[in-house]
Amino acid sequence: MIALRDAMLDVRKISVSYGEATVLWNISLEAREGEITAIIGPNGAGKSTLLKTIAGLLRPKYGEIKFMGRRIDKLSPHEIVRSGIVVVPEGKELFPAMTVLENLLMGAYTISEKVEIENALEWVFKLFPVLKERSGHLAGTLSGGEQQMVAIARGLMSKPKLLMVDEPSLGLAPKLVLRNFDVIQELNKEGVTILLVEQHVHTALKLADQAYVLEEGKIVMSGRGEEILTDGRIRRVYLV
Repeated sequence: MIALRDAMLDVRKISVSYGEATVLWNISLEAREGEITAIIGPNGAGKSTLLKTIAGLLRPKYGEIKFMGRRIDKLSPHEIVRSGIVVVPEGKELFPAMTVLENLLMGAYTISEKVEIENALEWVFKLFPVLKERSGHLAGTLSGGEQQMVAIARGLMSKPKLLMVDEPSLGLAPKLVLRNFDVIQELNKEGVTILLVEQHVHTALKLADQAYVLEEGKIVMSGRGEEILTDGRIRRVYLV
């Protein structure tokens, strides 16, 4: 029997509301150290809300969130980044009038040592060689695929323990979608734990060690990625 890895992220029975409207109901999930955990579901299911809550941008009304054994749901977003969690948001949210290099350095604001910043830059340029070539270009002049690379690379600049990526393939050509998934796999092999929200259900589930299906603000299914991939209902709803 294969021993399960420890849970790096432990979300327990959280509910989240926008005003009077509850959008997440009694959500529990784990992201285990060294694994890729995928969250799939239709638009409006609450996937981005869940990531924002883990990142401290929203507060759960009930429940708790622990990271590496420490409760974080009452910490500020800044403190959560310092603890080792970074989110790459849907839609990239770059600074278009700043250069690629300037955008990347924005991701290193929690690092004080110059040599650590230089090492982080070297690492992300190794992952994304094209960004080294484009480092002096304004981010707003890049293609959609290159901008997504900048968004992921900026998230990596603080050397996170847990990288949360929200819809990295949104609006990209198929070849660039595959490149993004290759990068996610490569990051995972280098020891970064990944929490992935993704619209390409088939590829996300093939990639994921563990997966959760979120519908109407509730977890309706969880299990190993490939197990969920073979479930008849999932195939009918998401893979037709």
